[in-house]
Amino acid sequence: MSHRIQLRTVPYDHPDAVKLNDQVQLEYQERYDGEGDVTFLDPAMFAAPHGLYLLAYDATDTPVASGGWRSQDENDEGYSDGDAELKRMYVVPEARGLGLARRILAVLEEDARAAGRLRMVLETGDQQPEAIALYLSSGYTPSSKFGHYRFHDASRCMTKPLTESSPAGTKSSPAGV
Repeated sequence: MSHRIQLRTVPYDHPDAVKLNDQVQLEYQERYDGEGDVTFLDPAMFAAPHGLYLLAYDATDTPVASGGWRSQDENDEGYSDGDAELKRMYVVPEARGLGLARRILAVLEEDARAAGRLRMVLETGDQQPEAIALYLSSGYTPSSKFGHYRFHDASRCMTKPLTESSPAGTKSSPAGV
């Protein structure tokens, strides 16, 4: 697989996004004894300025990775004012190991920060050690549970403050991804 990857902003219900979402649901079902993620997601949740949804395309214009964030504020599911929730991070098996998840994560964090969000939050599961390793190595820390799966034993929640400054020498522009 070519390493020439292009990130594009797309609606959550774009056909390529739906295709990757279907693939990640199959992976969830394999890892969690037939259970997919039933969290309610509306495409409008990922529309600017309240969110962003990205797809990574390879040199053949095939979608190979996805990820998005949506605004959350204090509610009865345990979110706090100013939260940006990470959703649907996924890399197809053939493209794993190329750094795509880390690249998408950095753009999503920068976009959420620019939108005034204060903290990135995520929920993953105990059967996704690769995801847990990515988030821990990217500065996320385990937190109290929130969201749809907050009462499930397999749920693992993490957070990361979104500070005003980016690491030196880096600059993201989601509009130009």
